[in-house]
Amino acid sequence: MFLSIDPHNGLAIYEQIVRQVKFAVASEALRPGELVPSVRELARELAINPNTVARAYRQLQDEAVLQAVRGTGLEVAVNARSQCRNDRRDLVRVRLRNVLHEAMTSGLEADEVRKLVEKELQTLERELKREAV
Repeated sequence: MFLSIDPHNGLAIYEQIVRQVKFAVASEALRPGELVPSVRELARELAINPNTVARAYRQLQDEAVLQAVRGTGLEVAVNARSQCRNDRRDLVRVRLRNVLHEAMTSGLEADEVRKLVEKELQTLERELKREAV
C-alpha cells in the first residue's frame, strides 16, 4: 500500500494515514476483503512509530472501514466504500466552502466566483482526460 506522510502539513500523522486509507477505499485502490499491511510493516515502510499506525488502524476499525480477520490481520470492510466516499465528499465540501468563503469575503462577486470555478473545472477535466490516455 502506497501512503505518503508529510510531517510538516499540520495534520497529525495518524490522521494522514486515516484519510489516505479512506481515499484509497473510496477510489477502489483498496477493495473490500483486501488486507492492509500490518502495523509493523506500515510503520517500517513510512519510518514512523508503530503506535501511530496502531492508532490510525484503531480509528479505522472504530469507523468500520477496517475489520479484524482472526489470525490474519485487518481487511477492508465490506461496506466501507460508500462510507469512505461520503467522508471524502464531506472533506472536499468543507475545503471548497473555505475557499468560497475566502473568495466572497475578499470582495469577489458571486458571478465571478462561479466563472472561476467553472473555468477551473473545465481545465482540470481536460488535463485528467489527457493523463488517462
